[in-house]
Amino acid sequence: MELNKIYKQKAEVALLDIPRAIIDLTVTSPPYDKLRSYNNDFNLPLIIKELYRVTKPGGICVWVVADQTKNFSESGTSFKQALQFIEYGWCLFDTMIWKKKNPMPGHRERYTDAFEYMFVFSKGKPKTFNPLRIPCKTAGKSQKWEERPHESKIWKKNGFEVRKTQKTKLKSNIWEYAIGLGGSTNDKVAFEHPAIFPEQMVADHISTWTNKGDIVFDPFMGSGTTAKVSIVMERNYLGSECCETSWNISKRRIETYLNSNSAAVSNLKSI
Repeated sequence: MELNKIYKQKAEVALLDIPRAIIDLTVTSPPYDKLRSYNNDFNLPLIIKELYRVTKPGGICVWVVADQTKNFSESGTSFKQALQFIEYGWCLFDTMIWKKKNPMPGHRERYTDAFEYMFVFSKGKPKTFNPLRIPCKTAGKSQKWEERPHESKIWKKNGFEVRKTQKTKLKSNIWEYAIGLGGSTNDKVAFEHPAIFPEQMVADHISTWTNKGDIVFDPFMGSGTTAKVSIVMERNYLGSECCETSWNISKRRIETYLNSNSAAVSNLKSI
């Protein structure tokens, strides 16, 4: 199978052609609960099994999913899918949240739906972790704790441990992004697809779980976000999309970036 190409195939068909243990990271959002008209029914157990086969030891699969609400009950699709991953040998390394800064107004009888799950599955212990950090609000300030013998490298004063707050700390596992034009992307062609996720979210996962030259896969390529961000961040990409309309959108979208990486880099804050 040729790298840096989006195949016009169903996910499970494309996966069968991928060699064993070559994928470093999968970032994808499957069509769930038929909330959109994708014309894409898929064999989830086969996809989970094949994703495990093609992923390197220590590789990661980020599975972005949410639930439909019908007859006053959420479907539970997200958790059902997570449990299936575990059954097929994946580790549920982290249950992350994508919080939407500007969610669409919801039904008056429920609170506004403002997040989706980002299940982070790993094939054993993750081989790469380049953590994102954020500034500490109390950076440089001294703080005191009662003496803790098990902690070292902390100077002591007046019977208390005293240390200064570091400049930065690890981000939490709740990541917040805007949606819509200027939020998800500035690529107008992407909005010809009914559902896209933010480029910055994909960039943050690629930055965290891979290094330059690694292979990033998306079996439900949709509008081409994963491929576009991979190009910009100097990763190899591989993808599949069975809907011809979506496949054409993704191809048109990434053409702009194939020969202009340097111009595109400035559009992604995490690089």
